[in-house]
Amino acid sequence: MSESRDESTAPGAATGTKPDGADQDRNGHRATRQPPRVRMSRRGWTVVVSGVLIVVFGLIGAFVRVPYVAIGPGPTYDTLGQVDGAQVVEIDGQQTYPTAGELRMTTVSLNDEISLFGALGLWVSGRYALAPREEYFRPGESDEQVQQENVQQFQDSQSNAEVAALRHLGFPIKVLAQTIVEDTPASKVLAAGDRLLNVNGRTITNEDDVTAAVADTTPGQTVPITFQHGTDPARTEQITLAANPDPDKKNGFMGLQPIDRADVPFEVKISLQDVGGPSAGLMFALAIVDRLTPGEMVAGEHVAGTGEITEKGVVGPIGGISFKVVAAREAGATVFLTPEANCAEASAAAPDGLQLVKVTDLNSALSALDALKAGQPTPSC
Repeated sequence: MSESRDESTAPGAATGTKPDGADQDRNGHRATRQPPRVRMSRRGWTVVVSGVLIVVFGLIGAFVRVPYVAIGPGPTYDTLGQVDGAQVVEIDGQQTYPTAGELRMTTVSLNDEISLFGALGLWVSGRYALAPREEYFRPGESDEQVQQENVQQFQDSQSNAEVAALRHLGFPIKVLAQTIVEDTPASKVLAAGDRLLNVNGRTITNEDDVTAAVADTTPGQTVPITFQHGTDPARTEQITLAANPDPDKKNGFMGLQPIDRADVPFEVKISLQDVGGPSAGLMFALAIVDRLTPGEMVAGEHVAGTGEITEKGVVGPIGGISFKVVAAREAGATVFLTPEANCAEASAAAPDGLQLVKVTDLNSALSALDALKAGQPTPSC
């Protein structure tokens, strides 16, 4: 007879054992063994969550832009020298004279659209300060609009510097109609760029004469205006003044904005790219005077400075002077021409070895440079 054996009672095997390591159910079928469930400890969860947070924070810090700008020392340029092979201040058609030393204009560096980590890095460096973006960019204003405005301010500073310098040197000045307001009395007879010669019987020698000529008029009054369009002969027209759009002003209104410009047979060209703002006016004016004047204005000294300038040579305050004095000293300057209104801020930030000279207008700046050359005291901050 044949014998029937199941695997549980096979010879040499103990009852209830599982020689191949597999579980069996009660009917003798094999059952797969389930691995033990791994439970993560609280410490493990902490490590995982911390890692995720670090990654998220890293992405935010690296890529998310903060609503701040970083301001620091910018490049400086010698207005008596060259930049990229081109003379910064060049005068064609008029005798010029050799110069020595430096008249260095200063700038600030503005970093926009910076990340959180970038902002922190710039701030920690100690060379930059953070400021709310809206202090430099108006809401809704594009980067292109800001750039265009800065370029326009820079061009205006060059024009003002030219007029101030040439007026100081005794060259004639002419007054132009810079802008004409549409649908005003002036728009009926004048075009932008026309030269103003006489308004209401007053000879026009500077832009203030235009304002003074209509100061005692009334709306509806007819006044004569003599002007020249391009190279055409001068002519006189009658205009009837309108009511002033400023409710606080009762005099008649013409609707034009005059501006002083040099009336010279030569050309002053200022070549400097990628710079904006009005603060280089003083240094441009000094460079023009130096190029057109015999002798050495700075006598080999390394002079830097800043300051907005009007057509009449008045020097006004500017922003970022605490960074400009640092940039000037790093560029080798030992003297810094400082607008009077900026003296306190400049004094608090001026590095060792930089003498701050207080200036109020072009004449005071020229007098200070003469005193420095002669070894005499200068007005200081």
